[in-house]
Amino acid sequence: MAQVRNLAFLAQLRSDASNHVIRYRKGEMRQSGRGLVFWFRPETASIAEIPMDDRETTMFVTGRSQDFQQVAVQGMLTWHVVDPELLAQRVDFSIGLFSGKLQGEPIERIETRLAGLVNQAALQYLAEAPVRALLDVGIEPLRQRLEAALAAATSLTEIGIAVVAVRVTSLAPSSELERALQTPTFESLQQKADEAMFERRALAVEKERAIAENELATKTELARREKTLISEEAENARNRATGLADAQQIEADAEAGRIRVIGAAKAEADGAQIAIYRDLPPAVLMGLAARELAGKLDTIEHVNVTPDLLASVMSAFRTNPPNLVDAS
Repeated sequence: MAQVRNLAFLAQLRSDASNHVIRYRKGEMRQSGRGLVFWFRPETASIAEIPMDDRETTMFVTGRSQDFQQVAVQGMLTWHVVDPELLAQRVDFSIGLFSGKLQGEPIERIETRLAGLVNQAALQYLAEAPVRALLDVGIEPLRQRLEAALAAATSLTEIGIAVVAVRVTSLAPSSELERALQTPTFESLQQKADEAMFERRALAVEKERAIAENELATKTELARREKTLISEEAENARNRATGLADAQQIEADAEAGRIRVIGAAKAEADGAQIAIYRDLPPAVLMGLAARELAGKLDTIEHVNVTPDLLASVMSAFRTNPPNLVDAS
């Protein structure tokens, strides 16, 4: 904004370097340039101040696609003044000579013209394809269409305006349609997620089955080895028992043979002794028996001789008197 200082019948204007100032006097252009400082008479002058910096304008367009679906376009336009003198002739940029402020709203008028051009090009683009095709190709074709349309617009070149850049930030359907369009994709992704989860579960079940089979095989192998071990232990026990029985049998046979030999020898000795005693008279036998008995007794305190025993002994002596000479 220009700064104006009034001194009686004169005034001084000081403008910024980013603004182009044009001074008219009596309908003729007297001065034109950027960042001017000059004196003028307010009652005879008319001054226009045109901004020369880049300006950004928000664009928002709502249209219908070929299949009659509502689509919203959002973006930003960057424009600047190319010919300030031509623009000053077509759009009123006059400033107040005492305040230095613009008297009208020329920027809004330019933005309205830009918005009209953008709306026309965007609506035409949206009507050429169904909403699914518009969303599939994205925002770049629309941006190129708007850029080409604004570059070729004679209504901008006629007033000295040029569009520097076009940016499209969003191309979206209505919220209901967006949810409807997202549903198949969401369902497809959900289905893939479910399939992945099912595959993970199936893989986990398969691994669990393999682990169970491995454990079962291990238990079966251990049982088989235990059975083999038990069988071998039983076989070893049987072998040990058989060996022990054989040894005992051999020992018993040897003992039986020894007993038989001893018995036979004893029987033979007893037979010989009996044969000797068989030929002795009873009285001698009785004497031998008495001697044998006496040899086995340490002390004899009493001897009872009954009449029957004495009669038997005397009868034996009478019947077979001993031959003392032979006996000696």
